[in-house]
Amino acid sequence: MEKNKKTQRSLKTSSRRKFITKAAVATGAVVAGGLLAGCEPQQKKAAVAKQETVTLKMQAAWPSGANIFFEMAGDYCKMVEQMSGGTLKIDLQPVGAIVKTSEIGEAVSSGVVDMGHWVTAYWYGKNAAASLFGTGPSYGMSSQEVMGWMEYGGGRALYEEAVKSVGYNYTGFFAMPMPAQPFGWFKKNVTQVSDVKGMKYRTVGLATNVLTAMGMVVRQLPGGEIQPAMKTGLIDAAEFNNPTSDSQFGMQDVSKHYHLGSFHQSQEMFEIPMNTKRLNSLSPAHQAILKNAAYAANSDNYFKALVRYSKDLVKLMNEHKVNVYQTSDAILAEQLKGWDKIVGEFSAKDAFFKKVVDSQKAYAKRTMKYLLMNQPNYKLAYENEFGPIADVKI
Repeated sequence: MEKNKKTQRSLKTSSRRKFITKAAVATGAVVAGGLLAGCEPQQKKAAVAKQETVTLKMQAAWPSGANIFFEMAGDYCKMVEQMSGGTLKIDLQPVGAIVKTSEIGEAVSSGVVDMGHWVTAYWYGKNAAASLFGTGPSYGMSSQEVMGWMEYGGGRALYEEAVKSVGYNYTGFFAMPMPAQPFGWFKKNVTQVSDVKGMKYRTVGLATNVLTAMGMVVRQLPGGEIQPAMKTGLIDAAEFNNPTSDSQFGMQDVSKHYHLGSFHQSQEMFEIPMNTKRLNSLSPAHQAILKNAAYAANSDNYFKALVRYSKDLVKLMNEHKVNVYQTSDAILAEQLKGWDKIVGEFSAKDAFFKKVVDSQKAYAKRTMKYLLMNQPNYKLAYENEFGPIADVKI
């Protein structure tokens, strides 16, 4: 009896071992078969997933080194690379590395470079309407609202028409709604229109016409030539863009009178032109990244600007003893009269110019009524906490 039980246990153990061994062999065969059967598709999937790295060449209109606009162009390039996981890169070059600033539009269109980083006012000489996409009349709008008009108020189609009219073959992205630009640097505090009449002054775009209408003698100069020109007396006064850029140009060394706030260029933003053929050759994902990185840079550049511009204004006031003023209402009112005159003259002789202006006016009339009525008086809140703005020490 005991012997039979041992025999049965031995048979059960032997059977269990054989079952496990067979199962292991069968499983191994299934796994191996699965791996072998799925090997080729898996390799194909890996090949698809591993996208080839694309490098685009961009030239900016700004010098490298200590230049916040070149830095902002670099921020956009970094965002593109990060969003793409490194499969899309931009080789950023400074002004003059490949072509002159005035040649960037042609260089992008012809494929000498894939992309640019500048402002529409730089091709104002080819079509005056170019200035309306960055340095036009305000109608109450800041850069934020002009960008809203561009994307949701009909501005995009008009912009593309303007680009085509001058023979450019590119698609433009926009970024960085710039704060209103200062009236600039003067040899003295100017408060009346009579103080600036006959004054030799530097600006660009339609602002040249507006300030000429005010009686100023306007000259268009590249950013790097402004400070030397003022030093030698070629010009009496000048503007560029903001406290950071202006101080990087060394304007505090040729003037101690800085006037903030002006309607000559109260709204502007970067234009990032991309060769259309090259853009269309990219994958849909890469195309979307280039577009959406501009939206990301839009916010990032603006946030950075508020911090840097305000800090550098403090340095100009405290370290360089620059006198800072708000441009007088008398001068601002005369600037608006200048805009009315110039817009009327250009609209009368240029149907497309008038079409763009009419579109902007319609957008501003509706959106700015809401915005201006809805916004509380932020100056009131500031002065409630810190006192009269002109007396606040920062």
